[in-house]
Amino acid sequence: MKKLGIFLFIFCCLSFKLNAQNQLGGTNAPIDSNTKLIEFLSAETYNVKKKDSMDYLILVGHVKIKQGKTLLFGDSLILNTTLNQLEGFGNVHINDADSVNTYADYLKYLGNTKKAFLRKHVKLTDGKGVLTTDSLDYDVSVKIGNFKKGGKLVRNKTTLTSNEGYYYGITRDVIFRKKVELKDPESHITTDTLEYNTYSQLSNFISPTKIISKSRIIRTKNGNYNLGTRKGYLYERSSIDDSTYTFIADEMAIDDSLGLGEFRGNAVYKSKDSLSFDLMANNIKTNRKKDVLLATELPTLLIKQKKDTLYITADTLYSAKVSDLTRPFKSVRDSVGKITDTTLNKYFEAFHHVKIYSDSLQAKCDSLFYALSDSTIRLFKNPIIWSNSNQITGDTVYMFVNNKKPEQLSVFNNAFAINRVDTTNYYNQLKGNKLSAWFNDGSLTKMRTKGSAENIYFALDDKKKFIGINHTSAQSIEIDFEDNEVAKVKFVNQLVGKMSPLGQTPKDDMRIKGFKWQEDLRPKSKYEILSPKD
Repeated sequence: MKKLGIFLFIFCCLSFKLNAQNQLGGTNAPIDSNTKLIEFLSAETYNVKKKDSMDYLILVGHVKIKQGKTLLFGDSLILNTTLNQLEGFGNVHINDADSVNTYADYLKYLGNTKKAFLRKHVKLTDGKGVLTTDSLDYDVSVKIGNFKKGGKLVRNKTTLTSNEGYYYGITRDVIFRKKVELKDPESHITTDTLEYNTYSQLSNFISPTKIISKSRIIRTKNGNYNLGTRKGYLYERSSIDDSTYTFIADEMAIDDSLGLGEFRGNAVYKSKDSLSFDLMANNIKTNRKKDVLLATELPTLLIKQKKDTLYITADTLYSAKVSDLTRPFKSVRDSVGKITDTTLNKYFEAFHHVKIYSDSLQAKCDSLFYALSDSTIRLFKNPIIWSNSNQITGDTVYMFVNNKKPEQLSVFNNAFAINRVDTTNYYNQLKGNKLSAWFNDGSLTKMRTKGSAENIYFALDDKKKFIGINHTSAQSIEIDFEDNEVAKVKFVNQLVGKMSPLGQTPKDDMRIKGFKWQEDLRPKSKYEILSPKD
């Protein structure tokens, strides 16, 4: 009966609305009418004491008390029923409406404001992640906690550490600040500020961040990455640095689960391997698993070399593995020279409004195919090639490249070569079914045509003065060049021709049928082809 009387007395004390204070060490203040008092539920032993006008309930052994939907446990608790606050010692546990559980060796709890101050071996878990620290201030009413002496969050195989942090129980977000480090089997992230959601595993980056994933390093100042889905979105000119390439763009979307990526806004792709090429566009899509690149919105391919980079632009640029081609592919390089590297398994395609520029050669066509396995650039549909004062056209052109510089051209069907003589309106011309041209260090050295070959040649004397026009046809015609000028013409089989004085030759006889000088279409500089297409 005595123990029952003490219990009833304690229960009555807890039911009174006594004076309280808003903060530890503050003056007493009336308890708000909406404030719920801390209720005693059970303990092995308890004792009631009164000191300095304060009523205390001392609880020892498997203590359990509650306030609203919040349960508090501990080895021992001292409850100040006057101020509606308590101190807990040993195996302290706060269960907040079954959603968030917090553990510590020591607790100071203010019942009026529902603020908890946990110290020593603190652990907070929301069912997905476990946050540990040595000091945590937690507001039970809004489920917000913060630590300022170092903390660690573990979710499955993901570990997050920082000097400071804030936990938001309603949204399950944790904001880590100062020397933030995230590690999981796939990634290692370092930054100064990071927001992480324990349920979705979404990481938000709001300060300079470095993400290391195997051989890849990502740098960003603004973005997010989901460690569960392996998808991310990066902004503000982020970069990706891999062992074989680097990527820079205003915006990036990556899906590591599928190996996909999309890069928008001044995107730049730089290769690091022996291919030595760059790709620029406003939109580039990639598939790392298949080694595929698709560039649109002013794409430009830069085939780099020491002295003369080759620029290629089009409406669309595409790159993939030669071995993945669904249509037949036959190497043509063996017929014209030795393959320098037979292991290259990559090709580039360009579609519509294709333009090529280098200091030594320029070109234009509708579509292009460049296979690195045979170092050959194939130009289709109305291709035009310019080199110094020379223009070459045909139905299809193969440009054989050596050390990324033009070495030879093969023109198929309706081949037509025009050589402008100095700054005059006189043009040496060569026409045939098929034409081949050879280059030395980017300069044209020889041309040869076969099949219904036809030639107009403006003959000069030793003083570089015109002496006449030579109009001939043969089975094959070969022209040698020195310093970009015709030095020698050779005719083979079925030669028919005539030499006529320049002044006695009608203007129409100065042109082979099909003559079309198209200098106005010639790319004048690399800056011109980087402009929007016409």
